[in-house]
Amino acid sequence: MKSAYVSSSVSLNKRQEKALASSAAALALALAVGALGLLPSSSHAADGGATPEQATSMVKKGVAFIKANGKDKGYAEISNKAGQFIYQDLYLVVYGLDGTVRAHGANAKMVGKNLIELKDVDGKAFVKERVEMAQSKANFWQDYKFTNPETKKIEPKSMYCEKLDDSVVCGGIYK
Repeated sequence: MKSAYVSSSVSLNKRQEKALASSAAALALALAVGALGLLPSSSHAADGGATPEQATSMVKKGVAFIKANGKDKGYAEISNKAGQFIYQDLYLVVYGLDGTVRAHGANAKMVGKNLIELKDVDGKAFVKERVEMAQSKANFWQDYKFTNPETKKIEPKSMYCEKLDDSVVCGGIYK
C-alpha cells in the first residue's frame, strides 16, 4: 500500500521562494486588516460611503457637542459644511419635534423650515415618521429615500437618530 505522506523537504528555487514569501506577506496583511475591522462593512462603504457605525458614532458626538456647548453653538457647528460633523456622504440633521429643521449639515438653507409634510419618492412622510418615532424612542433607525449630496441621485437611506430634549439628532448612510 502506498503512503499518503508527502515529504516536506521540497526544494524551491529563488524565484519560487520570493513568490511564496510575497504571497504569505499579502495574506498576512489581508488578515491583519480584516482583524482590525478596517474593511468596509457594506457595499456602499466599499464605494467610499459612510458605515452604520460611523453614523451612530457621529450622532452620539453631535448630541454630546450640543449638550456641552449649547444649542446655538451646536446647531451652528452641525450646519457648518467645513465642520466636524461632515464626513464623506455622512452629515447630521437636527429637527424640532414639530418637524422644523434646526441644523442641517448638507444644506443650511433648510434651517428654519418646517418639513413635517415632506415625502420621499415613494410617498413616505419621513420627517413626520421620524419625529413620531422620537417621541416614543430614545434612539432608532429609519429607512427612506433621499438625494445623496455626493452623487445627486435619489438613493435608499438609513438614518440613525437620537432624541435630545425637544429635538431629534440624526445622521444617515446611503445604501
